[in-house]
Amino acid sequence: MKTNKIGFIGGGNMATSLMSGLIASGHAPAAIWVSDINAEALVRLAATLGVNTVNSNDGLVEAVDVVVLAVKPQSLKEVALNVADLIRQKQSLVVSIAAGINQCSLAAWLGDETPIVRCMPNTPALVLTGATALHANNYVSAKQRDLAENIMRSVGISLWVGHESELDAVTAVSGSGPAYFFLLMEAMEATAVELGLSAVTARLLVQQTALGAAKIALESPESPEQLRKRVTSPGGTTQQAIQTFEQNGFAALVASALHAAYNRSIEMSKQMENS
Repeated sequence: MKTNKIGFIGGGNMATSLMSGLIASGHAPAAIWVSDINAEALVRLAATLGVNTVNSNDGLVEAVDVVVLAVKPQSLKEVALNVADLIRQKQSLVVSIAAGINQCSLAAWLGDETPIVRCMPNTPALVLTGATALHANNYVSAKQRDLAENIMRSVGISLWVGHESELDAVTAVSGSGPAYFFLLMEAMEATAVELGLSAVTARLLVQQTALGAAKIALESPESPEQLRKRVTSPGGTTQQAIQTFEQNGFAALVASALHAAYNRSIEMSKQMENS
């Protein structure tokens, strides 16, 4: 992987996190390129990360082995069409982290036989604790799959799905998922203040509790259900809270929310495909 030259079209937050993660995992800054329409962003990236910066997307594609498309979804079609000829000539691997743009659209813009890996990362990638699902089309080689996986693994865990349609479920679970936890944290903080705690104390307690629960879940072989039961003493305070959640349809509400996100992800992909 360290000999591969990786280029990012778009130097926003997610691309910056990926470049930082790659460098932290041993990838040489000299083997990373980035292009962006924002000249100030390029100056900053060159100064802070030591990566190569170029003003031309064509120049970036010429220099690298893999092209990471990290622009906004609404800009992706124009960007892809402009570099398509070069990508076809070089048979470059293309990794897309643009939400809602399916492989059918990408192939239509870049060429039917272009090796494409579509990824669905989430915002914790910004602090190197992301969860990313990937799907490769039939033109991606085993070596290219490893390369794409290693790029995304530099900012957290990465895993493959067998069917591209599964990325809609991934979007509903992990893509949108951080906001669900933030919503719960927000409600817990507000109630903690109602119960008499200061805002600072409430926030620290909620944040550390969320971190601790996640760490236990990650490190334990037990399921979330088993872990919940382990800390729920009969007749205790936790049981009273859990019963209140259950009596008010907590599980059904979560299911409804995820289905809504899933359906919206499908709708957005269709809208992008038809635009």
